[in-house]
Amino acid sequence: MKKIFTIVLFGAFCMVNAQAFKGKGDTKLNIGMTVQNGGTGILASTDFGLGENFSLGVQASYLLGGAQIDEVDAEYRFDAKARFNANLGSVLNISPKLDVYPGLNLGLKNFGGHLGVRYFFSDGFGIFTEFSAPFAKYDADAASKYNNGTSFNFGASFNLD
Repeated sequence: MKKIFTIVLFGAFCMVNAQAFKGKGDTKLNIGMTVQNGGTGILASTDFGLGENFSLGVQASYLLGGAQIDEVDAEYRFDAKARFNANLGSVLNISPKLDVYPGLNLGLKNFGGHLGVRYFFSDGFGIFTEFSAPFAKYDADAASKYNNGTSFNFGASFNLD
């Protein structure tokens, strides 16, 4: 497994013609892991470029495990969110491969914000990381704590154009 991972990483680093966010019509797909309040899970999100520096998207996550996951009903393990991002990669002018995107999200469990970074090794493949925190929680129930806290997300990012 280590050899396969090394070969994939080496191949990704050899491709240098990437651009993180192209603007209107650009579509990105993120697939990865989420770590939040003692729980871990999987997530998928997609962002659709609507302008030169902003995008709208959706995100879904499902918690797979945690310290008290057995006490949490399945309805609290799933969360879906609508997202708004301000894509600042071209504004910051650091690298065309890098996109920094602060944003807001409106979910089934809360309203919050996120700060993410995407880096593309090639035109179609990159990595991302995000930090997300709720501003307003809809449910104060203890069982909803997994989806009502801060989370750290990371994984692979794909350009779907």
